[in-house]
Amino acid sequence: MSGQKKLSSFFKTVPKKSKRPLSEANENDSPSKRQKVEGEKDKKIEDTSNKKADSLQSSLSNGSFFEDNIKQEIVLLSKKLCVIDPNIGPSWYKALKSEFKKPYFEKLNHFVEEERKKGEVYPPTNQVWSWTRECSMDKVKVVILGQDPYHNPRQAHGLCFSVQLGVQPPPSLINMYKELETDIEGFKAPKHGHLIGWARQGVLLLNAVLTVKKNNPNSHKDQGWENLTTAVIKYLNDHHRGIVFLLWGSYAQKKKKHHVLKTVHPSPLSAQRGWFGCKHFSKCNELLKQNGKKPIDWNQLPEQ
Repeated sequence: MSGQKKLSSFFKTVPKKSKRPLSEANENDSPSKRQKVEGEKDKKIEDTSNKKADSLQSSLSNGSFFEDNIKQEIVLLSKKLCVIDPNIGPSWYKALKSEFKKPYFEKLNHFVEEERKKGEVYPPTNQVWSWTRECSMDKVKVVILGQDPYHNPRQAHGLCFSVQLGVQPPPSLINMYKELETDIEGFKAPKHGHLIGWARQGVLLLNAVLTVKKNNPNSHKDQGWENLTTAVIKYLNDHHRGIVFLLWGSYAQKKKKHHVLKTVHPSPLSAQRGWFGCKHFSKCNELLKQNGKKPIDWNQLPEQ
């Protein structure tokens, strides 16, 4: 219709009168007025500075400032050393940082890199350091030491004795379940062999050697991994007390300030020579309670 306003005309911006900024005091203003304007300007600057300081203090107090720096360091190192996963657990990275700079680790990195070029290596690159993510360094209560990862497809995923979901538990793990059934009241062996539930309670599931060539056990032995895992044990020994070490097989060494339970490996080749009846799981919990620590719920083995 003629004379009817268009809808858009209702939303036209009304020009605003220009307002003199606080920072601009007219020379004709009285001294008291100019002083007031300058005072308001100083207060605004001070408030902004205080907010920035509070923000920085908050970052420092909750650790996010340092955590971000650590994550950036890890990412940069992973680009230099392919054996390092950018998602390695930050607490373990800080503990082992000096090891990654040593000549042996550079040689180890080159060895694993070449091995992956030539054939299949287990675990996959993104799972070699699973133990650092699932069990942070400050939460470790129990250490189970293995030898090297499982060498068959889809088994190894960075936690010793544990296998990926969908894979049948290997004979050694089956024997562990058998011992648990006679040692821990109410324990019922799960149908899977995924031990992540133990790791999340503070059980460090650590192999002496962290990689292996497909179908070739001990193929990455004496290439440098043992130096790193020895450094792990040394760090725990120097900075923690009351850890229970479950040493099954030949990879056993003297520990101080800790409790050590030794027996043969749960492999079918040796289980009858002392594994069955060792009662390491209940003894472990007794030692934890004596040290005022929460015992491990060995039944807690969720699939996720």
